[in-house]
Amino acid sequence: MKTVLVIGSGGREHAIVDALSRSPRVGKIYCAPGNAGIAAQAECVPIKDTDVSGLVEFASSHSVDLTVVGPEASLAAGVTDAFRASGLKIFGHSKAATRIESSKEFAKVLMEKYSIPTAAYRSFTDYDEALAYVSSRPLPAVLKYDGLAAGKGVVIAETLAEAQAALKDMLVGCSYGQGKVVVEDYLQGPEFSFMCFVDGSRVYPMPLAQDHKRAFDGDKGPNTGGMGAYTSLPFITSEDREFALSNILQRTADAMVAEGCPLSGVLYGGLMKTDGGVKVIEFNARFGDPETEVVLPLFEGDIYSLFEAVAGGVPAEQPLWSSDVTLGVVLASKGYPASYGKGFPIELPAEGKIYHMGTALSEGKCVTAGGRVLMCVARASSLKEALSEAYALVREVRCENLFYRNDIAHIALEQQ
Repeated sequence: MKTVLVIGSGGREHAIVDALSRSPRVGKIYCAPGNAGIAAQAECVPIKDTDVSGLVEFASSHSVDLTVVGPEASLAAGVTDAFRASGLKIFGHSKAATRIESSKEFAKVLMEKYSIPTAAYRSFTDYDEALAYVSSRPLPAVLKYDGLAAGKGVVIAETLAEAQAALKDMLVGCSYGQGKVVVEDYLQGPEFSFMCFVDGSRVYPMPLAQDHKRAFDGDKGPNTGGMGAYTSLPFITSEDREFALSNILQRTADAMVAEGCPLSGVLYGGLMKTDGGVKVIEFNARFGDPETEVVLPLFEGDIYSLFEAVAGGVPAEQPLWSSDVTLGVVLASKGYPASYGKGFPIELPAEGKIYHMGTALSEGKCVTAGGRVLMCVARASSLKEALSEAYALVREVRCENLFYRNDIAHIALEQQ
C-alpha cells in the first residue's frame, strides 16, 4: 500500500485527500498542515505549505511514495524542484512552469506568442503611466496584480476613480507586494473553469465547472476566492469545449514544452465565452478552489494511479468521469473577504459531504479558522436536485458567524 503526502490546508486539499482515500492502492495519507476536517481522513502534520526543506525532510523520513501539491504558494516556492532534486516523486509543476500563474505578464506574453485567445493587455510598474493608459481607454478596465494574491489581486474598475484607487493600492501601497500590474481590456460573457491534468504535451481534461467569485447574491460585492461552484454548464456547447481544449489548453501545454518549462500537474483555465469566442481570463498552475470540490467527486477510477503517471512522466489511462451533476455552497466567515473573526464553534450534521476550507480543532471542537470555512457539496442526476440537496445540507450547519450565497448556479438555472 502506498503512502501519500498532500500539501495544503484548504477545501481543495480536503477534496484531494477524499479522492485519494477512495484509491485501493493508498494505505496512509499525511497532510501538511491540513485542517479539522482533513484530520478525519489523514494524519495532519504541522508543517507550513511553503516550508520546502521541512516538507522534503518529512517525505524522506516517512517513506512517502508520492506527494500531491495543493496550493500555488508551495509551487511558487519551488517545492517540486526540491523534491525531485531529492529523488522524491511529486505531483505539481516546477517553479519555472508555475509562472503560468505566478506571473500574469509571463502568461500574457506566452499567449500572445502562441496565438492563444485572450484579452489585449499592457503591463506597468509606474502608477502614473498605468493611470494615464487606463484614462485613455474605454471602461471598465481589468487590473491584475502580476504576482500571487490568493485569488484577490484582480479589480474590474467600472469608473476612473475605482481604477485610480486600485492602481494606487497595487503599485503605491504594494498591498500584495512589490511588483507590476497588468491592465487588460474588459471582456463580456459567462466565465467557466476548465481544468486538465497535464504531463508535457499530454492533456487529460476534467469536467467543466463554474465558480462564483463575488461575495453576495446577484454577483454583488467584492471578489473572493470563490463562494460556490457547480458542474454541467448548459451555456457551454460541445463545440465550445472542444475549441477550448484544442486551441487553449492543448496549445498552452505545447507552448510550455516549447519554452523549456513543461507542465506536470494541473492546468486550470479560467475562461470566458465572449461574442468573439472562448478566451482566457487567467491560468492557474494547480487545482482550482472551490472547483476541485465539485469536480473530483465525479472521478471514477483510481486517482492515485493518475497522479503517479503524471508525476512520473508516463502516459496515463484517460480518466473516467460520472455523468452526474455536483453543486457546492461555500460558508464563509462574516466580514470575508475583508477582516473577520476566528474561533467560532461549528456543529456539523452527521451525514453529507462537507469539505473543510478554514477550520481548526480547539479543545477537541471544530472552530472557524479562515475566511472561507466550509463547502457543502451534493451530487445528483440533475442540477436542481443537487442544488436542493446542497442547500439542505447548508441549513444543517450550526455556526453563528457564517454567511453564504443563496443563488449558486443561477446562470445555469435561468437557462433551464
